[in-house]
This record gives sequence, C-alpha cells and structure tokens, in this order.
Amino acid sequence: MSFRNTGPLHPLILDDVKGAQKMLAGVARMTPMEGSRYLSHLVGAPVHLKCENLQRTGSFKLRGAYVRISGLRPEERAAGVVAASAGNHAQGVALASSLLGVRSTVFMPVGAPLPKVAATREYGAEVRLQGQVVDETLAAAQEYAHDTGAVFIHPFDHPDIIAGQGTVGLEILEQCPEVRTIVVGVGGGGLAAGIAVAVKALRPDVRIVGVQAEGAAAYPPSLAAGRPVALEEPATMADGIKVGCPGDVPYAIVEELVDEVRTVSEDALSSALLLCLERAKLVVEPAGASPVAALLSDPKAFQGPVVAVLSGGNVDPLLMQRILRHGMVAAGRYLSLRLPLPDRPGALATLLGVLSEADANVLDVGHVRTDPRLGLTEVEVELHLETKGPEHCEEVEGALRGAGYRIIR
Repeated sequence: MSFRNTGPLHPLILDDVKGAQKMLAGVARMTPMEGSRYLSHLVGAPVHLKCENLQRTGSFKLRGAYVRISGLRPEERAAGVVAASAGNHAQGVALASSLLGVRSTVFMPVGAPLPKVAATREYGAEVRLQGQVVDETLAAAQEYAHDTGAVFIHPFDHPDIIAGQGTVGLEILEQCPEVRTIVVGVGGGGLAAGIAVAVKALRPDVRIVGVQAEGAAAYPPSLAAGRPVALEEPATMADGIKVGCPGDVPYAIVEELVDEVRTVSEDALSSALLLCLERAKLVVEPAGASPVAALLSDPKAFQGPVVAVLSGGNVDPLLMQRILRHGMVAAGRYLSLRLPLPDRPGALATLLGVLSEADANVLDVGHVRTDPRLGLTEVEVELHLETKGPEHCEEVEGALRGAGYRIIR
C-alpha cells in the first residue's frame, strides 16, 4: 500500500495516517504515556511523556520504515532496500525489512556506536561501514541504490514515512484526549509533520511545538526564508535530530501545520536527559529528551495538558556517561575547581576534611607542581566534586574560603 500524493506542498491527509495505523497493527507497539509530577509542577499543568523510547528498536522509526517498505511493488521488494543512518533509522529499516521478508543493506558511518551497529545487524540487515560523516554515508547508500536497483529508504522525506510517524499523533489523542500542547523533537521533520497531519485534522486547537538543538536548527532559518535552507556544519550531541536541511515533503507540512519551532541548548539537553533518568526512570537519548529540554528552558510557555514525545532511547553507553556528567554540571550537581596548597604532608588531608564537613563527594583529585604561577612551596590541586545543586556548590566554595583557601578560576 502506498499513500496518495496530491503534490509536493501537501501530500498527506488524515486517512493516510489512519491507513498506516491499520498497517502497523501488531507490528508497532502503542507505547505508554507516563505522567511527570516534576514537570507538571514546573509547567503548572499536567505533563505527560509519550514513551517512543520504549518502541521496538528503541525509537519511532520502525513506524515509518515499515509503512514505506510495505508500499513497495513486488519487483521493488525483490531488488531489496538500502538506507543510510547512524542509528535509529538503520534499526527501523532493518527490523521492518526482516518482518516483510525484504533484503536490506544499511550504510553506517565508520564511527557509528558499536551497540547500534550490532543491533542493526541483529535485526537482519547487511551493515556496511562507510564515510566519516553521515553525508558521506548517505552518498554511498545512494550510489549503491543506483548501481544495484535497491530502493533507497529515506529517513524522513517521503509521504509513506511521514504517514507512519503520524500514528504517534493518533495514539496521543487516544491516550490523552484533553491534550492542549504537543512538544516534539525535530530533525528532518518527519515525526513532527506526521503528528501535525493527524492531530490538526482531528483537533485543530492543539498547539504543536517543534524543538531543535541550537547547533543543528535548520528549521528556523528555513521557515524565515520560506524554503528548506541547509546548514553548513550542524553540531549537537543529539545525533537523532542532527540534520543539516529539512526534507521538502515534511517542510511543507511543518510550515503549514506546526505552530512553533523552538531551539534548546546543549546544557538543556543534558539536564533533560538526566531528569528523564532520575525522575522518570527512563533511558532517553538526547534527541528524545529535546521536548523535555524545551519545557525546562521555558516552562511557562506551554499550555497544559502537555504531551512531550520521547522519540528514542538508543544512546551509546560511553556517550551517556559523558552526557550525564555534562548534565550534572548544567544542573549544578558537579563542581570543578582549582586551588593552591602548601606542599607539605597532611595539607591534602586537611583540605579533604573541609570538603567532608561540607558534604561534598570527591570524584577526582589532580596535582600540578610545575606551574610558574606557583611558589616554591606550593602545589596546585584540581578537584572534581559531586554536589547537591547550585546552592550546595556555593556552600562548598564558601566553606573553602572560610577555611582560608584561595579558589583559582
């Protein structure tokens, strides 16, 4: 089944998304929706988390991939499919192809996280590592499609993909019929476009807010220009929404139906991921946490009830470790400082005693003895401390100054 395309400016209607929902029955899960008391208190209205991080393959991508591949003609299925992705789309295409009995080849960047590469292979795809960046990987996949006749499965720029992603919107209306605002991360725009098509057709009063990372925000300049505009070098930890240029098909829908596109900082993304882990007990990747980052950044800007779409949970453990530390810094839970000490026995023990009295947990201690700024009888100590928040950081620094220590910035 392939959905109708009435032209490049508005290719989808509600019936297309409903058709995708029927097709996905028994394939994609209706993911749970969890309330967040912390965010509800912050926003001043009920906030619910739509947990697509708990979808099969760990993200919403299976929905669109399955619908797209289902719509291929028999001769196209026989030729196989090819995709390019650093993670979520790769896994969605791999599983969808396996379920439909279609051969799949997925190109991934050479530096793609090993868990994502392994998962894509386990879902049944032939994985080829090629290119240092996604653009090079994409070019390799398209060349493969040209040479072999395999059908290229775009991650967001196709009506069938968008219709599949739009089923998230239908579920939101079923699970939270009183919703007033839906907040969703935006990369190429497929998920936001699909949700907008479904929701605006049934509830035009619902406000839909897209969220992009500041360093990879192609939609604000594109919407200002009235056409997709490419970024030169998108940069963000949120690789799931690190897209340099909107797709033509989703752009037209976002321009017409999405009410606002906001941007969030890397600090906000880190804090949001940490909040999801600590408060909601949910493992969410940075792109999936972007709606929560928007709520944290400007909580009074959203009319409730609010549904924040956690689009994915596929995060490399090593990246998670770095992000959590970054999030702890952003939340005032991690303090780094340097100070000079007398270079004599017992000086460090005395310092650690002050920190113990201040209830700061010492994570790491480093010594520098060769800095020209130091006196002959001094050593510089670099400390990394775990704290309880911004106020505790101030208390720790105050305790150190009160004990006669000079903090170096």
